[in-house]
Amino acid sequence: MYSITRNTKETQISLSIAYPKPHDEIVIKLPCGFLAHMLELLAHRARLGLKVDASGDVCVDAHHLTEDVGIVLGLALREMLRSEETARHRYGWCLLPMDGSLVRVALDLSGRGGFYWEGRFPTDRCGDFDLELVPEFFRGFCRESRATMHAAVLAADNSHHAAEAVFKGVGMALGMALAPSDVAPSTKGEWI
Repeated sequence: MYSITRNTKETQISLSIAYPKPHDEIVIKLPCGFLAHMLELLAHRARLGLKVDASGDVCVDAHHLTEDVGIVLGLALREMLRSEETARHRYGWCLLPMDGSLVRVALDLSGRGGFYWEGRFPTDRCGDFDLELVPEFFRGFCRESRATMHAAVLAADNSHHAAEAVFKGVGMALGMALAPSDVAPSTKGEWI
């Protein structure tokens, strides 16, 4: 497992990842139930072992916690990719339906971080979770992992389904990109 700890005045996060995941190796402890649920879905679909123990100033809102968990997940993924000699597919994509919601995700473990978002949720919140934090999470993740990702909500029957489709779609694309490959990830002969 690759582990990162990050402590600031706003959040305290300890996170570990492994690919492929050991059996039943998803343990998420944080004070935001919706975010914990979304992370579990992402990790499951990516076949990623994920342990998160995080706290933060959720008395303000979930912004700092959500952004910082994305940052730390990105840092752990980057560390894993830099430490391993395994050739990976590098690219992953998914068109994921969730009842009346439809999401498109395309991912490149390129070494050049960027997140490009399209779409809207039908409501501003899901429970007490502010849905504008979904793209905020992935901005931090992509910047620190140095992955390029495009995500678009193409249809949304309700906010929970649409957010769930985003996290599952990213998980599917990430699982595809992380899969071992017998082809070098770049003609340049470099890995991120």
